[in-house]
Amino acid sequence: MGLLSILLVLLGNAIGGQSGAMMFFLISLGINLFGYFNSDKVAIKMTRSQPISEEQAPELHAMVRRLADRAGIPMPRLYLTPSQQPNAFATGRNPQNSAVAITEGLIRLLNKEELEGVIAHELAHIKNRDVLVGTIAASMAGAITMIGNMLQWTAMFGGLGGSDDDEGGIGGIGALVMAILAPLAATIIQLAISRSREYGADATGARIAGSPNGLANALLKLERAAHSIPMQVNPAASHLFIVNPLSAQAVAKLFSTHPPIEDRVNRLRQMVIN
Repeated sequence: MGLLSILLVLLGNAIGGQSGAMMFFLISLGINLFGYFNSDKVAIKMTRSQPISEEQAPELHAMVRRLADRAGIPMPRLYLTPSQQPNAFATGRNPQNSAVAITEGLIRLLNKEELEGVIAHELAHIKNRDVLVGTIAASMAGAITMIGNMLQWTAMFGGLGGSDDDEGGIGGIGALVMAILAPLAATIIQLAISRSREYGADATGARIAGSPNGLANALLKLERAAHSIPMQVNPAASHLFIVNPLSAQAVAKLFSTHPPIEDRVNRLRQMVIN
């Protein structure tokens, strides 16, 4: 988050001083705040998930309620995502306005311990307020991208003149280089934050479940299934899921929203739950 702040200030100074940085940050923040307050509705709609009533799945509701009590958060709303790929996600701006969605394939594939591990992981995202963290990171990265795009357009029309000595500026060439590299760096940092939150949710989820074994075994099963069972999902929502539903092997790890499953499982295996 500190690196994102530095990038934002540098780019803002390049185009309009600190006031320029603040202006673009406020624009980006406004856009992302709308998404933040409507994140649960948007995610549920994008994935075509439907509510699961207690009458439909009493055992599932009992499991989630018990884990939510253990996590110290209110019972979230439960949804079923119509997909054969086993997966799950959590959304909502705070524990009082949260939802957990699981796919049809998840219920069929996992045993009770593994399902508890996955549910606990999603409750950990809610407990840790990861939606808030992601929204702040997205706001700053979005502002950096906006400024970078404006600088690039300005350069195309010859508007980045001046020298490095003009009022401490970085000069036209320096501004153009920054306009190209800063959005890329911001994206990499934002994705790194997303990956760190997955590690955090794994650790917290293991403590909520009382053991890391169920989640570790579930992650291995989910990774194998994600490679063989496709999921029709908007790429913009792929970062929400416990494992990447798109499984794009061609994408470099640097640009992945999820850390490697092998690393996540190894960390879980090394945990000792008191």
